[in-house]
Amino acid sequence: MNTHALPRHVPITVAFRGGHAENFHHGSLAVVDAKGRLLASVGDVDSPLFTRSSLKPFQAMPLIAQAAELYELTDADVALLCASHSGESMHVERAAALLAKIGASESSLDCGSHVPFFFGVNGVTPKPGARFNRLHHNCSGKHTGMLLLAHALGAPQRGYLDIHHAVQQEIALSVSHFSGVPVAQLVRGTDGCSAPNYALPLRSLAHAFARLTLEEPDPVFGKAPLRIARAMSRHPELVSGQGRNDLALMRAGRGDWVSKVGADGVQALASFSRGVAIAAKVSDGLLPPLMVAFVSAMEQLGWLDDESRTALVSLVPPPLKNAAGIDVGEMRAVLELKRS
Repeated sequence: MNTHALPRHVPITVAFRGGHAENFHHGSLAVVDAKGRLLASVGDVDSPLFTRSSLKPFQAMPLIAQAAELYELTDADVALLCASHSGESMHVERAAALLAKIGASESSLDCGSHVPFFFGVNGVTPKPGARFNRLHHNCSGKHTGMLLLAHALGAPQRGYLDIHHAVQQEIALSVSHFSGVPVAQLVRGTDGCSAPNYALPLRSLAHAFARLTLEEPDPVFGKAPLRIARAMSRHPELVSGQGRNDLALMRAGRGDWVSKVGADGVQALASFSRGVAIAAKVSDGLLPPLMVAFVSAMEQLGWLDDESRTALVSLVPPPLKNAAGIDVGEMRAVLELKRS
C-alpha cells in the first residue's frame, strides 16, 4: 500500500463557546488561475487529497468531448452527468431517460443505492414503505455518463468501473490533462459509489477548475470544458438539489460561478469572469466548518457583494443554542489567505 505524509493542515474554522475556542477544524485552501499560478493559499496545497465528487466534471469530460452530439445531450443532461444530486424526481427521471438512449436501465448502474439526500438535508421523512433504487443514488448521473461513454467507445457496459476498462482509462487521461499530474503519478482510491477516484494537490484541483472557464478550445478536449462548466452553472438544481451548498453557491454567483462539492469536506469553485478557482478541504470532513471558511475566503478575495452575501447566509451555521434556547457559542472562520 502506498502511503503519503500527513497533510500540513492549519486551523481554518473554530467553534467558540463563551468567547473561548472549543473545537478546531483544520484544513487547507488554494486559489489558482487558469495558467496554474498560485495566487493565494492557506495550509498545505501540495499534498494529494482525495477529490471525491469534485472530480465529476473531469469524469464527464471524455463523453462530452467525444459524444455529446451523438446522444444529443442538452445542457441539463450535462449538468446531471456532473451531479451529486438529491434524488429528486427531476434527477431520477433524467438519469433514466439518458440510460434509455443506449438501451440500459437502472440495473446497469454499479453505484449501489441509498436514501436520497433530499430527505436528510431538508428534514423530511420518507413516506412509509417508500422504496429507492440506484437511480436515487447521488452519483447515478456520473455512472450514467460512464455507461454512455462505454457505448460510444464500443466497449462493454459490464465492468465499466474497472481501472483497466476503456472508460476509466479515458477518465484518467482527462484528470491528468487538467490537473497537470502525470497518469503514472495519480494517487487512486475507490469512491463511495465504487468508481475510481483520484487524490490531487489542492493547487492542481483549483488549476483544473480554473481551466474550465477558458473561452478558447482546449487542445485535447475542445469546447467540452466550457460546455460542462456553463451547463453546471445554468442548472445548479440538477447538479445539486434543494437545500444543498452547490445550489446556493451557484445561485449566489448569478452565472459567474461553477461549483462542485466532494464528500468528506472538499469544495471547488471557479469564476468565469476572473478565470480563477478556489479548492478547499477540511480535514474532519464536516461541511459546515468548510463552508464557513470557504465563504470567508471568497470575502477576502473580494468576490462577494451584498446580494451574494445574503444568498450564502444559509451556508453559515447560526449561533449555537442550548436546549433552553440560549445562545452559547458560534462558529467563525480563522483562516487568513497568504497572497503569492
